[in-house]
Amino acid sequence: MNIYPFIEAEKAQQLPVKRPCELLEVSRTAYYDWSHQIPSARELSDAELLVKIEIVFVTSKRRYGSPRVHRKLQEQGVVCGRKRVARLMRENGLVARKPRRFKRTTIPDPAAAAAVDLLKRAFGAGTIEINRAWCGDITYIRTWEGWLYLATVIDIASRRVVGWAMADHMRTELVADALQMALDHRRPDAGLIFHSDRGCQYTSKEFRDMLDAHGVLQSLSRPRQCWDNAVAESFFATLKVELIYQHSWPTRAAARRAIFEFIEVDYNLQRLHSSINYQSPADYERRLHGIDTRTGEAA
Repeated sequence: MNIYPFIEAEKAQQLPVKRPCELLEVSRTAYYDWSHQIPSARELSDAELLVKIEIVFVTSKRRYGSPRVHRKLQEQGVVCGRKRVARLMRENGLVARKPRRFKRTTIPDPAAAAAVDLLKRAFGAGTIEINRAWCGDITYIRTWEGWLYLATVIDIASRRVVGWAMADHMRTELVADALQMALDHRRPDAGLIFHSDRGCQYTSKEFRDMLDAHGVLQSLSRPRQCWDNAVAESFFATLKVELIYQHSWPTRAAARRAIFEFIEVDYNLQRLHSSINYQSPADYERRLHGIDTRTGEAA
């Protein structure tokens, strides 16, 4: 234990340091050497960098770990190593929120065997063009009024949530509303692939007819293979860790407002995604494909 601060406290009260030094069996020379020590250049540099790290960490609503914090610092022109950022965050208790396991909500339809998996887990950046493959899924949010269900449609190329819908049920119309929002905003060419699990909402005749009407090809995950729809699962994990699990939700309306802001502001416009080289979906689309960052439409 460092005993010198106790002596410093005595000195701050304008008391002589001789007596506390004797009681603590410390020479006054050693105390004065400690009190006049000058931080090293490395310590000063770490302290300066830590301030910048804390600003990025807090601005991300405590959601970013060291890889994303490091990338954000690079964008700001700060020269530092990723391991150094990780060390400073670890030493100062700056820990990003961790995911929890969650259960699926879609109910498998054993009769849904007509459609096959057209993607084969081809989710990597650059493997698919914008507006050529989307994925969808459903999750649930507990509120004091009861469950709120969220259906999303995500562009696999950019990881942007291009359509979503919320309701107090998870009937087929929920996923249909999410898909219709995406179709209205993005206006994709015929031949778009829509991928989902084999939940009854996605394999219903109503939803299949909707896909056919818009020239969309249906792709379904293999039975009991959640990783076949990993992009959708990853988004829900992020949503729950970074937003849902951090608050109580008295009403569905309160949850709706927060989820809307998370999707349209935090996730689509600001959050850095490792799968697209630590860019936000909006920036990725704008830089590579000329997609408007606000509307998601071609510029």
